[in-house]
Amino acid sequence: MRLLLLEDDPTLGEGLRDFLLQDGYLVDWCTTLAQARALVGEPYDAWLLDWNLPDGSALEWLRSLRAKGDTTPALVLTARDLLGDRIRGLDSGADDFLVKPFAPEELCARLRALARRVAGGAPRKVMGPVEVSLAERQAWLHGRKVDLTAREWAVLEALVLRAGRTVSAADLEALVLGLDGELSSNALQVHIFNLRSKLGKEAIQTVRGMGYRVPAAQAAGPG
Repeated sequence: MRLLLLEDDPTLGEGLRDFLLQDGYLVDWCTTLAQARALVGEPYDAWLLDWNLPDGSALEWLRSLRAKGDTTPALVLTARDLLGDRIRGLDSGADDFLVKPFAPEELCARLRALARRVAGGAPRKVMGPVEVSLAERQAWLHGRKVDLTAREWAVLEALVLRAGRTVSAADLEALVLGLDGELSSNALQVHIFNLRSKLGKEAIQTVRGMGYRVPAAQAAGPG
């Protein structure tokens, strides 16, 4: 998952970024709203937003993005723990809250829960003969575990989180690499080819002139 982390406390921000990176997430860390605003339009799987920033309220920024139709999942990180604050945050478009101080392991658990919600709620997803678990970061073909490289999994995960929708090549590269990465001219196509070789040709569909998609997923139950 590619995350936008908006946190102005340098110690907390660096600690969260490093923990999330070690846990396999891709993280772009901003310390001001101005930096975050500059990234509007970049594809993210979730936003992690500190409520109060030096140059404004992340909650008001979130409200404005929701008014424009942006549905990216948002988890608010805040020291505010009053009922009225939680209601205000949820009404402004937040999907979840985490009250400081918190354990980074809980943050990761909440991110997995957000991913499940985005993907339809069930622990595993079935797309024809392919079964995928976002929490386990694992795929199966006809019930047999398939070994994927980290980059192959990142591509598959980005598509599964948007199952049934077409993802452009540019957005897919951004979701896999973030701001600092750079793929060679045909690297994405190579990853797509390898995924099809391992999961079947129909696992990832090419939408000519638009990008790639995986079929809408169905719940597989806890299996």
